[in-house]
Amino acid sequence: MNPESTHDHHGTQSPVSTAVTWTQGLSAWWKQSCWQVAGLTLAILILYLPVLQFELLNWDDTWYLTSNELIRSWHPVNLFRIATEPVARNFAPLTIFTFLVEHTLWGLHPTGYHVTNVLLHLVNAILVLHLMKRLTGNDWLSFSVAMLFAVHPVQVESVAWISSRKTLLSSTFMLASFLCWMRPDRTSKQEGWGIFWLILGLLTKASTVVIPPIIVAYDVLIARKSLSDAIARQILPTLLCLILIFSTMNAQITIVGGLRGHIGMSKFQLFALNLTLLWRYMAMLIWPQNLCVLYNPPTTGIAGLVAASAFGWGIVTVWLYRIRKRVPLITLAGISALLIMVPMLNLFPLTTLMNDRYLYLTCVPCFAVQGWLLQQLGQKLVSLFPQTAAIQKFAAITFTTTIVSLMAWGTAQYLPVWRNPLSLWDHARQATPSLPTVHYQWALALTDAGRFQEAITALDFALTNCNPDEVDQNRILKLKHRLQEENGASI
Repeated sequence: MNPESTHDHHGTQSPVSTAVTWTQGLSAWWKQSCWQVAGLTLAILILYLPVLQFELLNWDDTWYLTSNELIRSWHPVNLFRIATEPVARNFAPLTIFTFLVEHTLWGLHPTGYHVTNVLLHLVNAILVLHLMKRLTGNDWLSFSVAMLFAVHPVQVESVAWISSRKTLLSSTFMLASFLCWMRPDRTSKQEGWGIFWLILGLLTKASTVVIPPIIVAYDVLIARKSLSDAIARQILPTLLCLILIFSTMNAQITIVGGLRGHIGMSKFQLFALNLTLLWRYMAMLIWPQNLCVLYNPPTTGIAGLVAASAFGWGIVTVWLYRIRKRVPLITLAGISALLIMVPMLNLFPLTTLMNDRYLYLTCVPCFAVQGWLLQQLGQKLVSLFPQTAAIQKFAAITFTTTIVSLMAWGTAQYLPVWRNPLSLWDHARQATPSLPTVHYQWALALTDAGRFQEAITALDFALTNCNPDEVDQNRILKLKHRLQEENGASI
């Protein structure tokens, strides 16, 4: 065959040549990564196999599935509503469309939805592996980061909770977009694919808007482009993000349910509080203990903690700036981790201050920095004690395997909490007993289980011991009165 026959008259590749190039690239990648992909697949399937028996939860699953009329019909009017209406304060038409497809296939049986979540998590772990290899060229670091991403306990909420589909799906599109854009010399086709994945991500979850500033940081730090050139390249993606932000702003500022104690804080107060929460998130990645569906971090009397947190982040900022030329990937990782967290820092009012799912993608650059720091420590030890060079590789493998095993064990221990509403809220009321929302949800779970008197007792506890605000007090009393009327219970 004449090689020129696979190109058109303008010198661009024909569809046949493109297919051959893609096939060759995929084959080469598979030869290099097959065992790592097999390891990720085995770890995720073994760890998350129990979720196939998990139930729907009374925490957003009601809004997205059981009470969501949008997923029950393929009528054109209904499809238009999916494309234009927010659900549970989120404009995520592509996410809702996946629920429509699945509801058509298996109704409200939860197994199918759980299978989809687990498979999306597996796809994301493979994409993390591919992206890390692309950026670092370090197979062991890349596999270690991808495996930690796959098995870390903070991922349980995102994988085991059906309503967190938007987190999983948006992460898929964000990672695909990064793979297209994080190249020193991008072609117009790669730019186009990057925008395509960005659009899908925006239709899945609004937090995808962080992609353009992350790519600007990559272009400046890694591709060595000028700031003006890097910003110019992201004008169209930024406009797409702004369109989504302005079109969904009304939905985002509507406050329903959840926790509201922080809603009245000023932006300065929230900024100060977030400084402390970011350190807590970092601690959760290193030592994931006492995980819960809801947290109740202190919001008053923390001036000293805020000052210490600000000082600590100041040191980190100076360090990242000073190494930006010597190790630009680490500076990029720090910037990326912060930018991914920005949509979760109450720029728009959120009904929870902290959630495990906020770390779903944030953990990737954090794990990369931790891995690099450990490599630097190992090299320093070898320089000080040359006799340890022979065992350095063995020590690194042993240490990494131990950490991954501990995290997998933590996931296996925490996963059953998400089995059903009773297990979820029983765990939450023990972990955060001061939150009236927790006891209200626990009462709802007890009600669904037919344990009406226990539900009333839970509501009384919330009223007496949790200092509910007016909204919580009204809905607690409303549920209590309904239970008393319907079941003849005495006050």
